[in-house]
Amino acid sequence: MDIMIRAARPAEFDAIGELLVAAYAADGLLAFGADDPYAGKLRDVAHRAEHAEVLTAIDADGAVLGVVTFAAPGSPYAEIAGPGEGEFRMLAVAPGGRGRGIGETLVRACMDRARSLGLSRMVLSAMPHIDKAHRVYERIGFTRIPERDWEPIPGIRLWAFACGLGDAT
Repeated sequence: MDIMIRAARPAEFDAIGELLVAAYAADGLLAFGADDPYAGKLRDVAHRAEHAEVLTAIDADGAVLGVVTFAAPGSPYAEIAGPGEGEFRMLAVAPGGRGRGIGETLVRACMDRARSLGLSRMVLSAMPHIDKAHRVYERIGFTRIPERDWEPIPGIRLWAFACGLGDAT
């Protein structure tokens, strides 16, 4: 796979925001459709880059094929992470990049970043109906932690997953 993972660049922020919104909409992850308030948060890549790490997967031509946000401890973007845990959020792969292992590569980049910070575990939240993503997480070594499931807004339930950073395959 001829893909490189690197920090997002400011000139890419708008395109990354649109990639996220398009991918989330296509996968049914915006509960209220195009008017979903979360779309604004997805588009605000500049704010995320100030308070977390936005990683991109780019091809040999420099096209952004995927993106993820890594939240270190203390980041306002860490929603469920506890002490010693890193968290990733807002993972998306462009339609042209799907089926190439880009999502998994981005998750592993977050895990490597967490290890470099001395963290022992990675956590994430995901909607219950995205079975394909769940299978990727499970293949890497994530397991469900139902006791940490939560609702960011009433009626929208997110499942929690965790992986010990020494456990990943």
